[in-house]
Amino acid sequence: MLTRTLSITRKEFLHIVRDPRTLAIMFLLPIMQLVLLGYAATSDVGHVIMAVLDWDQSSESRALIDAYRATDYFVPRYFPKNETELRELMDAGKVRVGLIIPAGYGRNLTRHGTAQVGFVIDGSDPSVANTAYAAAQSVGQSIALKLIEERMGGMAVRGPEVRTRVWYNPELKSSNFMIPGLIGMILQTLAILLTALALVREREKGTIEQLIVTPLRAPELIVGKIIPYVLVALFDLGEVLLIGTLWFKVPINGSILLLLELSLLFLLTCLGIGLMISSSAQTQQEAMFLTFFTLVPSIFLSGFFFPLDAMPAFLQAVSYVVPLRYFLIIVRSVIIKGVGIEALREPVLALCIFAPITLTLAILRVRKQTI
Repeated sequence: MLTRTLSITRKEFLHIVRDPRTLAIMFLLPIMQLVLLGYAATSDVGHVIMAVLDWDQSSESRALIDAYRATDYFVPRYFPKNETELRELMDAGKVRVGLIIPAGYGRNLTRHGTAQVGFVIDGSDPSVANTAYAAAQSVGQSIALKLIEERMGGMAVRGPEVRTRVWYNPELKSSNFMIPGLIGMILQTLAILLTALALVREREKGTIEQLIVTPLRAPELIVGKIIPYVLVALFDLGEVLLIGTLWFKVPINGSILLLLELSLLFLLTCLGIGLMISSSAQTQQEAMFLTFFTLVPSIFLSGFFFPLDAMPAFLQAVSYVVPLRYFLIIVRSVIIKGVGIEALREPVLALCIFAPITLTLAILRVRKQTI
């Protein structure tokens, strides 16, 4: 079994080496995408999920929370008991901002006309962070104006003083958000496109019949076909990380080994999708059309270009069946936030479900054609 699988792997490597167009796609496309999209513009968002840590529990603190809730920018959904829980929520990507109201906030606001609150922002997504930063200051100013109007004689009242801190990406650099996202997009594009052409190429050249009459079984054929593309995709991953670090100065705060392991899990999912396309298409042109038909919606519904929080509820629901959505959470959390596997349980579990399903369907499809 191993000998037959390695024979198919060797044969696929020879196809790659002898085809200059395939080589160009494999090694030049990632660089081109990185350069073109590395400086992509960001967009404004609304309805940002917020965590509120209220240590005051006063009518004034509740009024402040209601003021944030009344805007179109923030949705107070989580109420942690301490800063550790707040950080866990932000590490897991469940909240984008956190409001910290210290004890004595209401008393200071009543006696002195001013009080400080904390506002922490997840800076890994600059489009959300910039909006949240401006909106947080705006809410504080509006409350101050309201207090001035309520005080007799229009005495000088500053209201709550919002002190903002940005976590993970203090400079709010777009490249720190885009480059990790490009890793997921490039891996998906290459893995699906190249494997989608694998069986179709055999069919067009008339060699698929020769493979069918050999003792090869469907799993051996699939494994032999995907091994070269797994290695190429991992090489491209290293290529993008190297250029992103040296050229765009994107810091890698997490474990590279963990990133490689989870990237391999995502690759298996993409390779399964590519093989299903390859077994369904009759020509390479048809395979490429089906590939881009699959890639385009997944890119837009994964949070790569536009934050999912800003999308309609229907599209947010559809995004849950897009594997790229989960891998972008993983790659951005590992590179930007430096989190470990404990904060990535949900996206990792999703990929653990997607990978065997897509590969099993691909094997069944190929087996049906070879019987």
